[in-house]
Amino acid sequence: MRIAASILLLALAVTGCATRPMTPSLVTRIEAMVREKYPSDSDPGCSVLVVDHGRRIFEKSYGVASLEDNIPATPETNYRIASVTKQFTAMAVLLLADKGMMSLDDSVRDHIPEMPAYAQPITIRHLLNHTSGLKDYEDLYDKGITVPLLDADVVKLLAAQESGDFAPGEKYSYSNSGYAMLAIIVERVSGRKFAQFLHDEIFEPLGMRNSVAFEAGVSEVPHRAFGYKREGAGWKFADQSMTSSVLGDGGIYTSLVDYAKWDEALRDGKLLSPPLLQEAYTAGKLNDGSALKYGYGWKVEDKNGMKEVWHTGSTTGFNHATRRIPQLGLCVVVFSNREGEEPAKLAVQIEDLVLNADSSPR
Repeated sequence: MRIAASILLLALAVTGCATRPMTPSLVTRIEAMVREKYPSDSDPGCSVLVVDHGRRIFEKSYGVASLEDNIPATPETNYRIASVTKQFTAMAVLLLADKGMMSLDDSVRDHIPEMPAYAQPITIRHLLNHTSGLKDYEDLYDKGITVPLLDADVVKLLAAQESGDFAPGEKYSYSNSGYAMLAIIVERVSGRKFAQFLHDEIFEPLGMRNSVAFEAGVSEVPHRAFGYKREGAGWKFADQSMTSSVLGDGGIYTSLVDYAKWDEALRDGKLLSPPLLQEAYTAGKLNDGSALKYGYGWKVEDKNGMKEVWHTGSTTGFNHATRRIPQLGLCVVVFSNREGEEPAKLAVQIEDLVLNADSSPR
């Protein structure tokens, strides 16, 4: 099985950023790290992107996008990115807020009035940073269903509850429910389907023409990767579950090629006013003033004295990691169409390698 790959070495750097020559040694070391975790070209694999100081210095794919059709993965392969979707959902909300069409301090019931009284204190901001207290919809739905859940079904499940798990802002609890709610709020405020809003306001303006919030029977995924999980010595097709059609928390498909355009847009401020983008990168606080490690669609932490924003994504048949240090224009992406924790660990290893090369003597 051939490796479908391209390594891009761009001569020009982003204005005002320090740069280093991209050496064959660094490429070789990144390659070795990936190969250690994804040694076979005939298995479900991964796609890896490294952007350093705004330059795409590594872009390569390994393994197959479809075992059944023996299709190799390429940088154009589109993966269902699971919770990496949350950064796009948050952006959709922030775009509407930036236009004055809604406020992050609006109550959920301002836009979803069918929610019971317990939701009145829950704000959009609580949904964005996972402090809403909403129950996990994956614990609520009937496991005997045969038709996949949609975001609107999540709202119905939550509207049938008498309370949340805790008062809004009291605790941090990672919430897929909150992001499904955000997708519905985007629909109601914008007057467009969530998938259409993403297309019109994010994907199309940025040239992410193969990215899509996938709706079965409505849209298609070009160059699609299918998901797998390990079964004995082989692989089992494991592409969808009954929650795979919920879009706000994890329904986007995208590729390395398109994600690089997303990273560029974030780096250059193409979509959102700088203050609001910085707010998305800022860790929230609980009612008692204690800091979270989450902003709006991004986990937030310190890396060598610099702010890092990152997110992982895991769902049936897929596992991913994205890491960004905005100050350096550094972005590491690992998309994989097989279950397992390799992407999260690999992304950190690659990031540390590049940072160490950046600080080493010239």
